[in-house]
Amino acid sequence: MKKVSFLLLFLVLGGIVWYVFVYPYDYLVTMRVKANTGTINQTVKLWNTNLKDSKLQWSEDLTHLSQTIHFNDSTHIYDWNISKVNDSVSKIKIFTKDSAHSIINKIKIPFLNTNFEKRTKNTLEEFTKLLAEDLKFIKVEVVGEAEIDSTYYAYVSNKTSQFGKAGGMMRDFPLLDPYLVNRGVELNGKPFIEVTHWDMANDSLEFNFCYPIIKNDSLPFHPDLKYGIRKKQQALKAIYNGNYITSDRAWYALLDYAEKNNIKTTGLPVEIFYNNPNLGGDEINWKAEVFMPLAEQP
Repeated sequence: MKKVSFLLLFLVLGGIVWYVFVYPYDYLVTMRVKANTGTINQTVKLWNTNLKDSKLQWSEDLTHLSQTIHFNDSTHIYDWNISKVNDSVSKIKIFTKDSAHSIINKIKIPFLNTNFEKRTKNTLEEFTKLLAEDLKFIKVEVVGEAEIDSTYYAYVSNKTSQFGKAGGMMRDFPLLDPYLVNRGVELNGKPFIEVTHWDMANDSLEFNFCYPIIKNDSLPFHPDLKYGIRKKQQALKAIYNGNYITSDRAWYALLDYAEKNNIKTTGLPVEIFYNNPNLGGDEINWKAEVFMPLAEQP
């Protein structure tokens, strides 16, 4: 009996020592949200830019981010772990730590509602509000396999961040629409982008901003303007409604769909835009067809 009691005491004390001195985090926050991994990943990054003194590092797989937030009297570390529950729901675990007061936090947290807990909850509440607000004005519907039509087009090449995609389009739009029309070129469809390189690890893009046109023998010359042909392609298709700044949320939805159904894609999306943001209107009514071309079979 004494041996059993001694063993239990040893295990309890060992567990306390491990928790206080070895376990790397002070506090865990868990939440479930109706959003895919890519959407959460991008929202965390956007939220981080709005914080006063914060630095964020992330890995290539979208599911892990490490955040350091400096407050007046302490430095908090948030390690984000995002996992997929089902097609529409993800689980977020945020492992938190106060780097200067970790041991005292671990001793107090099981018994008291500490200032560290309160600050962590308040800080993450700001994130959940931002995510909920973003999701309110975004809608993504994955349609399935479809075909991208062939077309001749004029285009401008662009290199930017994912978040800067829409800004690059707005900057180049006058060169594609008024410039071409004023020189007698007949437009032949909706403007679109074709992504030529997507560095998902660093959120950087290279893409062509394009306008379908009727080909003729006297197309105007401009040093930034080029012409090309979009070939007919098989692709996965989604319908996106919302501000075009965040239309990349549909990219992640299509990649999730491809992974689930074991479909190989190029990973280079094509977006066709049905609304002109310069005309305003309710953003949830803006529409884009988003395609993820299928990889060519060997």
